[in-house]
Amino acid sequence: MGKLNVRAVLLSAALSSSLVANAYVDDNGAFYNPLQTAIPSLSIAPDAVGGAMGDVGAATRPDNMSQYWNPAKYAQSESNGGFSISYTPWLRKIVNDIDLVYLSGFYRPTDKTAIGASFRYFTMGEIQLTGQPGWGGEPIDQGTAKPYELALDASFSMLLSEYWSGGVALRFIYSDLFNGAFDEDEYTSAKAIGADIAFSYRRPVQTGATTSYVGLGMSISNIGNKVSYDNDRTQQFIPTNFRFGGSFEYAFDDYNRVQFAADINKLLVPTPYGHSGQYDNDDDFKDAKREYEETTAIGGIFKSLGDAPDGFKEEMREINFSVGLEYSYNRKFMVRGGYFNENKYKGNRKFFNVGAGFNLSIFQLSAAYVIAIAQTSPLNNTLRFSLGFDMGGLKDIFGVNADSGASNDD
Repeated sequence: MGKLNVRAVLLSAALSSSLVANAYVDDNGAFYNPLQTAIPSLSIAPDAVGGAMGDVGAATRPDNMSQYWNPAKYAQSESNGGFSISYTPWLRKIVNDIDLVYLSGFYRPTDKTAIGASFRYFTMGEIQLTGQPGWGGEPIDQGTAKPYELALDASFSMLLSEYWSGGVALRFIYSDLFNGAFDEDEYTSAKAIGADIAFSYRRPVQTGATTSYVGLGMSISNIGNKVSYDNDRTQQFIPTNFRFGGSFEYAFDDYNRVQFAADINKLLVPTPYGHSGQYDNDDDFKDAKREYEETTAIGGIFKSLGDAPDGFKEEMREINFSVGLEYSYNRKFMVRGGYFNENKYKGNRKFFNVGAGFNLSIFQLSAAYVIAIAQTSPLNNTLRFSLGFDMGGLKDIFGVNADSGASNDD
């Protein structure tokens, strides 16, 4: 294949759902017009806890993986710290060498503050590159590429009041789709600096003889510059995302608890200019295309709130929702389930999630499984695994007093 076709394959391999295409019209006259971003791997839920609950996490109970969902939750954690590693073999229905690895952790130096960090590595495996067939009819071997994307971030959160906390995160993002396969004057890696702003509300409420919890959470993630793979000849938005959610953790007694949670998400990037049939004439279509391409990253955030070519009804289609449920026994054994919904005109990701977890004093082990509604979906049968460690439990193992830092042998 030629260079342009290779580029299309590499870009499509990075997508978290289906291949994003230009808008087109179905038999009922409705427009398919998915939002388009570079580095879509940033939108893949990396852990098996939130991933088992329908991809929710804005207001759920704080854990080691809160860095992705809402870093403000760290300041409200009952633990003084911990870290986790998560692994997701991605799109196994299509290929067998796309993987997502996610490391995350936090530490609370004081009762009111917390620092967190995470590292995300998304590898797209090995892609064989070929050129146009030569005189002999055989494709020309142009070597292989090993495209990958990564992100490294750090966060700070603190209690703003008894029940409210706020957090910020700074992220370095890197995407190498061509991996040196072509001339660097033509194709380059993409780099971005992103930032998150987050808030969390978590309040205990008395429910009979037990204490339950009400939670709210909000985050805006990946606020950053546009990126380019062709030395700024064209630029693309990164997946800036708004997430808002609520949760209620109800305690039946000292051993049995149920956590309900729900999130809504909206990508804060402009809606693509769509199809020429949505405009009165070709000049209006060309103007909309030019305006989309010239919109800045920050301008795109504000523009995304009301720029859909089909008006308010299309704008509402860009909001995804997810709901989740977790039952826990003595906070040692958890069963989870959830549902994620994306409008069929904006990507059509619709799936159920199920999962389970075990929580010992030293570590936590969780697994999640995706059941896509459309059996042809590449997301169907996706597995996630997470292994977490609690700092207090590790200190007990190594004979260190969690409060003083001194050895128990002393």
